[in-house]
Amino acid sequence: MLKKLALIAFSFIISLSNAQEDAVFCKQINALNRRVQEFHFRPKPLNDGLSKAVFKLFLDRLDENKQFFKQSDLLLFQSDEFQLDDAIASNDCSFVEKYSATLQQRIEASKNYIATLKDETFDYSGKDTLYFKAEPNSGYFKDDLAFKKYWNKRIRYVILDHLVEQDSTFSYLEDNFKTLEAEAKPKIIENQLCLLDELLHKNGGMTVFAQESFLNAFANYQDPNSFFYNDSDKSQFEDSVSNHQLTFGIDTAKNKNGDIVIAYIAPGSAAFLNGNFEENDVIKSLTSPTQTLETFCVSNEDILAFTANEKNETLIFKIKKQNGAIQDIPLTKTELKVEQNSCTAFIIKEKSNFAYLNIPSFYTDFDSPDGNGLARDVANQLQILEKENVKGLIIDLRFNGGGSMKEAAELSGLFINKGPLAILKYGNGDMFTITDDFKGTLFNKPMVILIDNFSASASEFFAGVMQDYNRAIIVGSPSHGKASAQVILPLDDTDDIGFCKLTIEKFYRVTGKSHQSVGIVPDIILPSLYDGFKTNEIHSLFSLSNDAITPAFRYSSYRKLPLSELQSKSKIRVDRNESFKAIKNINKSMLTNYIDRDLSYALTLKNIYEDVQNYNTLWTNLYQKLDLATKKVAVKNTSPTKNKLSGNDLELNQSLIEDISTDIYIQEALAILSDAHKAKLR
Repeated sequence: MLKKLALIAFSFIISLSNAQEDAVFCKQINALNRRVQEFHFRPKPLNDGLSKAVFKLFLDRLDENKQFFKQSDLLLFQSDEFQLDDAIASNDCSFVEKYSATLQQRIEASKNYIATLKDETFDYSGKDTLYFKAEPNSGYFKDDLAFKKYWNKRIRYVILDHLVEQDSTFSYLEDNFKTLEAEAKPKIIENQLCLLDELLHKNGGMTVFAQESFLNAFANYQDPNSFFYNDSDKSQFEDSVSNHQLTFGIDTAKNKNGDIVIAYIAPGSAAFLNGNFEENDVIKSLTSPTQTLETFCVSNEDILAFTANEKNETLIFKIKKQNGAIQDIPLTKTELKVEQNSCTAFIIKEKSNFAYLNIPSFYTDFDSPDGNGLARDVANQLQILEKENVKGLIIDLRFNGGGSMKEAAELSGLFINKGPLAILKYGNGDMFTITDDFKGTLFNKPMVILIDNFSASASEFFAGVMQDYNRAIIVGSPSHGKASAQVILPLDDTDDIGFCKLTIEKFYRVTGKSHQSVGIVPDIILPSLYDGFKTNEIHSLFSLSNDAITPAFRYSSYRKLPLSELQSKSKIRVDRNESFKAIKNINKSMLTNYIDRDLSYALTLKNIYEDVQNYNTLWTNLYQKLDLATKKVAVKNTSPTKNKLSGNDLELNQSLIEDISTDIYIQEALAILSDAHKAKLR
């Protein structure tokens, strides 16, 4: 009787806990919908269209690679396809429970089955076939047999791939296969089990993972740049576009044994000044005032999220030293400069002195009333370059995903005299013109701006202004195609239930055109490894459409650039350049054999060996051709930078100089800039 009462009480507690979680989840959904309807540029109504689209996005987030759910699960879920909007409207959010419970059940089943494979003798004879498709059309598992066949085949593939990566000689692998496979098999299985455990613990557990997946599906249906953020997501995003952050100063990594280890300790950080932390220390657990995170079979991403959480300002690090000693070390975050969010100019010699400046992101200082970020740093570098008597400037925006639009506008103002920069359009149709109201410039010599497929948002804002004003020659690949701005809002003004990042406006060029979904098209296009990879925003679901407006003003650009002449000279150089030829060839091979691949072969050691070798050879040949064909240009520091360098900075600085001096895109940009200088553009 007592046992029965205990079970009833336990069931009641679980039921009460689920009800409380559902109530919070409902509050999050309704708050997110209210924020969307009030602030989003193009809010979509709560109807069957939303339900169908969010249902699909939700399933894709839960089981992206279709490696867990079965077709029978889809029959269970299918009733929600056109009912999610009704559930939200009626404040009934219990629907999410069956998704989290089913996913947990399927992951546990995968673990249980994989564990049984330890004692199974694997067949590598080629009876089974591996299929590689760019856009796999396979659905969810038909039944238990299909589920087991998938995991059995996957484990065998991972074992063979591991063996091939460990040794490049096929004859050795073939001759010693039985021994090597026996050694690798238990390690691979344990690693796979650990990866599945990581999934089970993701975001703090399946329930939270499913809820946040739904919230993100709801936001992503509005557009691909709108998201739900928990506390950690918000902190990590703000840190990525800030020049200062509160941090412990510890970078972590996962070692070969699956332990979370300290990979780097930032000089001057809290961990550095504490003195008890060392690189390669194993982190066993992290304890905040509210919870303890054990690090066994937890992903490094979850460790990062836990330490980045702004609520976890003080943690107790349980550390295992290299001598085996265990220490509990309390540590409190301190403010530290984000080194990767800074910019330093270099001098490049090409008969005359030119300057090179890489801008990693449009970072800002969230705590400063003036927002002293990127624009201020660039202004300081431009003042230095004025004394160095450079004849032109290369600004590198490759792989710059954007950041603060305020910084992009202020940066633009450093290079034009005065005038409109862009037009913002809000969801209600109202428009606002962003202007540079300050006369004069800090730099008036020729400029080249390097962009690529990954230059986005604020990068495109700046590049577009410079192109429209004929202020710079844009060189590289068409950019990402994101002409929208987002804002982070709390879901609720009183309750702490998370945040959302919403698209609230689109921005247009001073011409009235938009680069949304088309990107900034360079004046001079260079071959890229990523051509045709479909990474641009136009390939994202629910991306905003391209349109144009009629500006209510006129603007005065600088005199027209001699682009035809510069393009012709560049084309001759690029066509003759062996490095660019190699890039074109490998891009073609990557698209044909990997990105757009439609291939199948028998699961054997020989076939996997040949596949891996072909891939490695592709890259080896590229690097060899680049090494043979690439010439170095002379690169040096500016005088003020050289005088400041010391200690660890010297090694990093030398590495940067080496990278700049051998980068073929920078070399071609330099040649274009030299041609522009000779044409006396400024």
